[in-house]
Amino acid sequence: MRPAHPTEQAVGMEYYVSDTDGVGGHLREDDEEFRVRELERFDTEPVDAPTDAYPYLVFRATLRGWDTNDFASRISDALGISRERVNWAGTKDKYAVTTQLFSVYGADLSDLPDVNGAELEVLGRAGRNLEFGDLAGNAFTLVVSDPETPDNAPAITEELQDFGGLETADDDEPTPIGVPNFFGQQRFGSRRPITHEVGLEIVRGDWKGAVMAYLGRPTDAEPESTQDARTFVEVTEDWQEALERFPNRLRYERSMLHGLAECDGEPEPDDFRAALERVPSNLQRLFVHAAQSYAFNQMLSTRLERGLPFNRPVAGDVVCFADSNAPDELELPDPDRLQRVDDRRVDSVTRHCERGRAFVTAPLVGTDTELADGEQGEIEREVLADLDLEPGDFDLPGEFYSSGTRRAILVRTDLEVGLEPLSLSFALPKGSYATVVAREFLKVDPVDLG
Repeated sequence: MRPAHPTEQAVGMEYYVSDTDGVGGHLREDDEEFRVRELERFDTEPVDAPTDAYPYLVFRATLRGWDTNDFASRISDALGISRERVNWAGTKDKYAVTTQLFSVYGADLSDLPDVNGAELEVLGRAGRNLEFGDLAGNAFTLVVSDPETPDNAPAITEELQDFGGLETADDDEPTPIGVPNFFGQQRFGSRRPITHEVGLEIVRGDWKGAVMAYLGRPTDAEPESTQDARTFVEVTEDWQEALERFPNRLRYERSMLHGLAECDGEPEPDDFRAALERVPSNLQRLFVHAAQSYAFNQMLSTRLERGLPFNRPVAGDVVCFADSNAPDELELPDPDRLQRVDDRRVDSVTRHCERGRAFVTAPLVGTDTELADGEQGEIEREVLADLDLEPGDFDLPGEFYSSGTRRAILVRTDLEVGLEPLSLSFALPKGSYATVVAREFLKVDPVDLG
């Protein structure tokens, strides 16, 4: 195994599984060179279906220069409705060309506005709004700009095919590649990876520590004035003066500081918790999810260190089975269908894994988590002990609570490598990161992965 970039190691991704030197270069030279298309699984009725039974208008949008939240706000503003009436199945990045579904409650075809940078295709009507589960996955096409050694791509592909461990029945079919199903750098912050640090403090019950992790801990990637403001608040805990120093663009930090500055005397633990609760609810959840993701990445790195397979189980593993409703181009694990593997079942479950019907898992730890047995169980307990965490710690108030789930440790996909320019085309299940594939090929600072 090859050590990962130090920035990746800081969020639990300790290794690459391909040893060949990377092709170098970077992604997202232009938005057109990072394309994402949702793999949909949402049925609609004709657009002239009765609106009393089918009140949701469903359309597909191809967006350039829009992130999902901002586009939804643009649609709701144009229609004069609450933003809550616009729903989608997966959030996409602004710096890409993205194709995804939206549903709008109570809208008609003629209501949809013309939006700069958006192409809209109305699909029909539905009796309910879109939800996260309506997204099976995403198909990606990524162009690598300025690669230094593009000829290394075939060797990397072969190594990732070996890691995936899936043989095809037809010699003419390409062998899928496999990579560890790490949470990518974006989960933690590409330029300031501290989201998991905030989450770890929350789960440990240290509300002040969580606030200070978010307000302080400057990084070299930030402007010098921002670094100075973060250092100031760490050293002085002068909330009012810090408000004068934090730039307006850091609105969440400023919101926390406003809450602390309004306290009579020194803030108590409940005041620090209230400060955290001033940020949007999705960010509150993200803090805890990032802590879970960091522990998950650590578990995968430790499994790599111990030389345990990713494509098949060993005794003590917990596997999940494939979602039978997945699109043909996608392996989609179903974490609600779990089985614990004992010595008697290793061979039979291995056969399921070899056919893409089952997947070894690790936990995203929460209150309902039952840890694995055997060597994987040792890994899970070791990582949690090192982080001073246990499942019961996630029994937290409000948006910080998490019951946990399990997640496949391996993600496999067919891969098409294009030349001139060098490009990577593949599909991943929902929740998996395109950068965990791209990082194996480029082997660069994660900032260059976009």
